[in-house]
Parts: sequence; structure tokens; C-alpha cells
Amino acid sequence: METHKEKFKIRLGLFVVGGLVLFILAIFIIGQQKNLYNSVITVSTTFYNVSGLQVGNNVRFSGINVGTVDKISIINDSTVHVDMLIKTSVQKFIKDDSEISIGSDGLIGDKLLSISQGSTNAPTVKDGQTLVSTEPVETDAIIESLETTAMNAEIISLELAEIMQNINNGKGTLGRLIKDTTIAQNLSETMENIESSSEGLDQNMKAAKENFLLRGYFRRQERDARKKKEAEEEAAEERKSD
Repeated sequence: METHKEKFKIRLGLFVVGGLVLFILAIFIIGQQKNLYNSVITVSTTFYNVSGLQVGNNVRFSGINVGTVDKISIINDSTVHVDMLIKTSVQKFIKDDSEISIGSDGLIGDKLLSISQGSTNAPTVKDGQTLVSTEPVETDAIIESLETTAMNAEIISLELAEIMQNINNGKGTLGRLIKDTTIAQNLSETMENIESSSEGLDQNMKAAKENFLLRGYFRRQERDARKKKEAEEEAAEERKSD
């Protein structure tokens, strides 16, 4: 009987010790998230929409966690006030012209606040100061835009498929050109006629040059062209000699 009581006391003691350890660990984790063990400053900003941001979410600067969201309160129907606790060890790096935006930890992670790097010569942010914010892009707006793009792509694909079907069926000008051999033959004959006409024009020009009535005209043209070429060559040689 006494052995049973002793085992019960030992188990009870282990349970109490384990509970205390878990309690202390929970307090330590919560204290770290709330920056209770670090010297902090309070920085505020306002948003039109916080897009699911919650108290306790991280605040990052240059990709490093430098604080947490301390308080979120609605000021009016178009303004949400957000307070942040920032470690004083990074206060000197944050400028008063830095901007705060809402991001996410990965593609589907928790929301977080990101502080941009301000101007080099700007003053350091002060405790209790309010910084400018950048409104986040709504996920619903992005999805709506993607849906519109997908619908437009579907419409274009259907129209292209219809055009290709008409071409394959010999409909339309392009379809007739591809499918109708008569049109292709007519085009071929037209090109042959153009080539024959060009050859005939060359022959007429040669005949005109041989004609004694026009022979003097063509000789003057050749002589003028030759003189012009010689003058250009002399001018080029003079420029080289200079």
C-alpha cells in the first residue's frame, strides 16, 4: 500500500515539474515574441486595409526580424492604426523617411510588416514616431486580373482555332489561296507574264539604243555619266592629297 502511494507521489511530482517547465517555456516564448526581454521603441503607421495582419506578426528590416506587431486598432472606416515594437539595437538603421509595407512569409505564410531602407542622410526614427505606409496589393484583385487574362486568352484561342478551321476548309482569301489550285496557277501565270514583260522592255530599250535617231541621245547620256564619275574620282583624290 505504501509503495503504491510513493509511486503516486512521484508521478504527481513529475507532472507538477513538467507543468512548471512548460509554463516557464511558454512565458519565455511569449516574452520573446512580445520583445519583453529586449529594449524596444514603439513605431506606428496606418493602412487602409491590413490584409489579415495580426498582433504578434513579425516586423522585418532588410530581411531580418527586428520586432513584432503590438497593436491593431480601427480609427475610422478608411484608416487602421498599427503599433510596432522595434528593438532599439536596430533603431539607428531605420530612418524617418522609411516606408512600411505588408508582405507575407513565403507564398502562403503569415502576414508581416516590412520596413524599407530610408535615405542615408535622413534622421533616425524616434520612439513613438509614425512612418508612411505603402498600401498592399489585394489578393482578390490579383486573382480577378488573372481570371480576366485567362478569359481573354481563351477567347483568342477559340478565334485562332476558328480561323485555322476556315483556312483548312478553303474559306476566306487565305484559305482559297491555299486550297484552290486555280488561283495559285493564275498567280503563277501572272508572275510569268510580268517576267516576260520585263524581258520585252529590256529588248525595247536595246532596240532604242540601236536606233540611229536615238543613238546620239544615249551616247550623250553615257558621256555625261562618265564625266560625272571622273569628276567624283578627281575630287576624292584631291581630298586624299589634302
